[in-house]
Amino acid sequence: MLFHRGGSMRRTRWATGMGAGLLALLAVPAVAMADGKTLEMAQSEGGLPIEVGLNSTFILIAAVLVMFMQAGFAFLEIGFSRGKNVGTVIAKILVNFSIAAIVFWAVGFAFAFGDGNWFIGTSGFFLAGENASGAFGAINVAEGTITVEMLFFFQLMFAAVSLAIVWGTTLERVKFGVYVIYSIVFAAIIYPIGAHWIWGGGWLAEQFSIQDFAGSTVVHLIGATGGFAALLLLGARRGKYGKDGKPRAIPGHNMPLFGLGVLILWLGWFGFNPGSTLGALDGRFPEIAVVTNMAAAAGVLGAVGLMYIKTKKIDIGMAGNGAIGGLVGITAPSGYVEIWAAPIIGFVAGVIVVYGVLAIDKWIDDPVGALSAHGLAGIWGTIACGLFTSTRLAEYNGVGEAGLFYSGSFTQLFNQTVGVVAAFVFVFALSFATFWVIKKTYGLRVTAEEEDAGLDISEHGMYGYPEQFIPAPELVGYSPAGSAAPAAAPRATTREVPA
Repeated sequence: MLFHRGGSMRRTRWATGMGAGLLALLAVPAVAMADGKTLEMAQSEGGLPIEVGLNSTFILIAAVLVMFMQAGFAFLEIGFSRGKNVGTVIAKILVNFSIAAIVFWAVGFAFAFGDGNWFIGTSGFFLAGENASGAFGAINVAEGTITVEMLFFFQLMFAAVSLAIVWGTTLERVKFGVYVIYSIVFAAIIYPIGAHWIWGGGWLAEQFSIQDFAGSTVVHLIGATGGFAALLLLGARRGKYGKDGKPRAIPGHNMPLFGLGVLILWLGWFGFNPGSTLGALDGRFPEIAVVTNMAAAAGVLGAVGLMYIKTKKIDIGMAGNGAIGGLVGITAPSGYVEIWAAPIIGFVAGVIVVYGVLAIDKWIDDPVGALSAHGLAGIWGTIACGLFTSTRLAEYNGVGEAGLFYSGSFTQLFNQTVGVVAAFVFVFALSFATFWVIKKTYGLRVTAEEEDAGLDISEHGMYGYPEQFIPAPELVGYSPAGSAAPAAAPRATTREVPA
């Protein structure tokens, strides 16, 4: 493809992928799209019970914090990308979040949390029906829980985070239309079924009592597994591996933005874990907030310390991924472990992230380290429940039993392992099949020329940093009038410009 005067490039017709993906929604039968009965209930009873109002407000705040994590993912991925691939991240975040919102409302939420069977939920589509809240066993307004709208809104944010994890692995070479197609499948089928198995009364919950308080497996491992399936078919960025097969560093262009992204994600986790109590009045959330922070801090120290031992340098990227690894690691145990266990879990997660990134990078190009920070740390966090879950919190939550260090029994450790394996196999199989079909029909990655030019211009027809890539004579408004000397028209090139 060639540049036109003005710096634009013929846009790849990813709209074909969007159209193909959105056709999936046409298969959904028409239903009565009534809202839940929250307002009607409040009017008939003279107002919602005070407990429901307070708990729902708490969950709304928690959900907004989790939604803000999308900004964290955006900054983190932009920081780890080269300057020619930064604008596409914003388009990706906005489009994928929007697809998840519509699809999860239509079918995903019902599949995940609606009353159903051991495999999938079968009620509550579009939040419709005479009594929408009655289709979801997780809530009971009469007993002071949250409204069905707040349960949906909160769980939507979790689904969107899991989807964002998938795409962090594919930066700088994937077609934009792939996001659209897979996001529909993920939000409608893959994530909801995995969530139903553990959180919605499915077979892993009923037969194995899997402990995953806020989603080390349900959110983070599922997302990382989808990314792993994509990478096996997508391949590495051009230039990542030399002729000898050894990996070469492709530095991100802005580590301060990466650090800002990590801090936003850290902040968002105080909605992620404490909000998973689904209420404020039982007094659980303050302890969970402390547990969450302790693990994150220990994750940073574990990753930084190990990298310093290895390289005698303080690695910025590993410091950030150590924080994320600690947070992912404590996500499942946050409601099950005592405060003393949190730094241990977080520290181990930070160490796992370092070894995982270094090992995976030899074979698979994961630009942000998501397979380690979300995948391996998610596995560790889920397994950690089988070791550190305290007797009092297992009894309070009414899920499973105490971990090995309290009970001396391997039962919960075994159950946690079953949950990890089952979730990984299911998500990998469906994700790999989906990406394989996409590759054979629409295609997964852009052309070599488009990759060299950058996804900002090849997929979107504009640059995230125009002053770096558009020839100076054409940058109207970026320098004082008349300061630029006349210049010949720029020659077409696909040569990469350093970011």
